[in-house]
Amino acid sequence: MTSAPTLDILSAGAAKAVVLALADELSKRDGVAVAGVFDAAGAIRAQFLAGAACDVLILPAAMQDELAAQKRIDARTQAPLGHVPTGIAIAAGALVPSVGDADALRAAFEDASALYCPDTERSTAGIHFVRMLREMGIHPRVAPRIRNFPNGAQAMAAMAAAGPEGDRAIGCTQVTEILYTPGVTLIGLLPPPFELTTVYTAAVSMHSRHADRARQFAVRLTGRDSEALRVASGFAQC
Repeated sequence: MTSAPTLDILSAGAAKAVVLALADELSKRDGVAVAGVFDAAGAIRAQFLAGAACDVLILPAAMQDELAAQKRIDARTQAPLGHVPTGIAIAAGALVPSVGDADALRAAFEDASALYCPDTERSTAGIHFVRMLREMGIHPRVAPRIRNFPNGAQAMAAMAAAGPEGDRAIGCTQVTEILYTPGVTLIGLLPPPFELTTVYTAAVSMHSRHADRARQFAVRLTGRDSEALRVASGFAQC
C-alpha cells in the first residue's frame, strides 16, 4: 500500500497557528503528514527561491503576486487567508502602558526597558517597526534597547522569558504571533498613523510534488470551513 504523502509548507510566521491546527486535523483524518517551516516573510521567500521543498507557500500578497508573475507559484490557486494587523504586546502580568495614540505609543517606547521585534530587514513587522521609530524621531535613543529576533514568535517568546527586563519591555509584531505565544499579552494595535495590516495568501508551488493534495490543503486553509479558526488566530477577513 502506498503511504500518504508529506506536504511541505513554507509559511510566514503569521500563519503558523492555523497551519499547525489544520495539519493536525489532516493527519488524523487522512493520514497525510505536514512538514511546516515558519519564519519571517523575507526569509521564507529566500528559502523558496533557493529551491527548498515546497508544496504550499504562504506569504504576504504582494510577495505572492511577484512570484505568480514569475510563474513560480500557480496563480490559479492563490487565495487569501485574511489580513493581520500589527500589534503591541507586553509580558503577561506586566504593567500595561498607554499605547492608544501616537504620542502615548512614543512615550511608551521611550520608557521601555527593551523593545522586542522580528527581523528588521526581512520581516514585514520588523521593517515597519524600525521605520516607525525613525518617523517618531526616537530611533537613535532607543536603538540600543532593540532586541531583534529572526521572527515574531521568537521575539515574543524571548520577551516572555526575559525576567526583570521583561517587566517594562514592549514587543511589536503581527497579532497572530502574539496570540499564539504563551507568556505575552496583546494590549493594542498600532494607532494611526502607524497602523499596518498585511494580507496573507496561500498558493501551490509550481514545483509541488503532490499538487492535488497541495491544492486541497490550500483550499481548506483559505476556505469557509477554516474561517472561524483563522479569526480566532487573529486573521480578519478580507
